[in-house]
Amino acid sequence: MMEKTVNEQLQIDPFSSEEITPAISAEWEAKRRVASALRELNELLVSSNPPITDLHALAAALEVNVASLASHPRVLGRAAFVKDGNHGNFRQLAHELNPLSGISNPLAPPMNIWLENGLAHGRVTTGWAYEGPPESLHGGYVAAIFDQFMGLAQALGGQPGMTGTLAIRYLQRTPLNTELVLKGWVEKVEGRKTSVRAEMRANNMLTATCDGIFVQPLGGMGSLARPAAKADH
Repeated sequence: MMEKTVNEQLQIDPFSSEEITPAISAEWEAKRRVASALRELNELLVSSNPPITDLHALAAALEVNVASLASHPRVLGRAAFVKDGNHGNFRQLAHELNPLSGISNPLAPPMNIWLENGLAHGRVTTGWAYEGPPESLHGGYVAAIFDQFMGLAQALGGQPGMTGTLAIRYLQRTPLNTELVLKGWVEKVEGRKTSVRAEMRANNMLTATCDGIFVQPLGGMGSLARPAAKADH
């Protein structure tokens, strides 16, 4: 019975809609606030030119806050958060902590993804902290955005799996500080493999496309909840 519960929790089912869904608890509402402030700080750090004394003062204040935060118990990883039982299930925690779409993760832009009428849709805006070519999104982040987006789009095929391959065509530079619109769909399902295609647009112009293959692990996604086998030494 426990295995069935874990499998259900690990099903790829976006905990979101066209509008960002609200936090599930006061804990995540507060963490979203902190994450938002840290995103803004990161953006300002890479795009402003304050006096050096101001930077050192800011670093000192941040170091005090880091030390305070470090004094509290830590929960390492989403599986540990779920096991603790007080923070939400896998779906909800991915929505908060994922490094691309987690509202409570300051590393995330964040992006929003939802499924509608047999298609996957996504929106994301990236600022100066994600710059690669001048005034353009770093190609590695283009790939990461596609990976996250298509990983959820594959749910349309009814068979969740892990990324096998991604083949990206960079058609032109993807601009920063511009809403990027993504669309994706499942092309076919063969055995444990799901083939997905996606497009990225900025200002209605196609900037990149991606073809991906996602592979369901042997034993299903529930097998990911079991400890990984240790290599022999």
